[in-house]
Amino acid sequence: MNEIQTSRSTYQQGRLNLTRFFAVLILILLAVTGSRWETREPVVSAVLFLLGCVLAGIASLGRLWCSLYIAGHKTRNLVTEGPYSLCRHPLYFFSFVGAVGVGLVSETLTLSAVIFAAFALYYPFVIRFEENKMLALHGTMYEEYCRKTPRFWPRWSLLREPEDYSVYPRTFRKHLLSALGFIWLIGVLELIEKVRDVGMIPVLLKLF
Repeated sequence: MNEIQTSRSTYQQGRLNLTRFFAVLILILLAVTGSRWETREPVVSAVLFLLGCVLAGIASLGRLWCSLYIAGHKTRNLVTEGPYSLCRHPLYFFSFVGAVGVGLVSETLTLSAVIFAAFALYYPFVIRFEENKMLALHGTMYEEYCRKTPRFWPRWSLLREPEDYSVYPRTFRKHLLSALGFIWLIGVLELIEKVRDVGMIPVLLKLF
């Protein structure tokens, strides 16, 4: 492994560790906070929960869609079709949608805003690193792709999908668990809420 590959591996591991740390921190916050909407405006609370579930579902389907196209291809080819024809980083876009959805499942707007802000501060650095890596791998092909394709927010009019596509089943299968992570997380949050309701976890703060 050369020096550049070692640097990338170290960066990716550090990014993964930081992401996991932030996820655990958010999970702890969700565990010890309650919703003021739940007692004051039950209808608002229900709408927030439903909207959060919808966004988490969209995010999981979107991440599965992305995984279908990049599993086994990411380091071999420049993927520009399917979700990657809409924007250059659809996996991060759907992760963003899912993260905000999880915040809404807490039935608060405050935690959703915190997650939104954290994503907005952190992921631009991740995206720039990814783009530098892709530029080094694919050169002018990636430059041309960047000129035609938005960075983060999808443009649905650009959607291109092939009639058929080569999929690597074993690699795709490894992506399934992470792609459905937001669905599992909602289940965990519901379990935490039940445990909190019986007094096993204290509610330290109630938020709107």
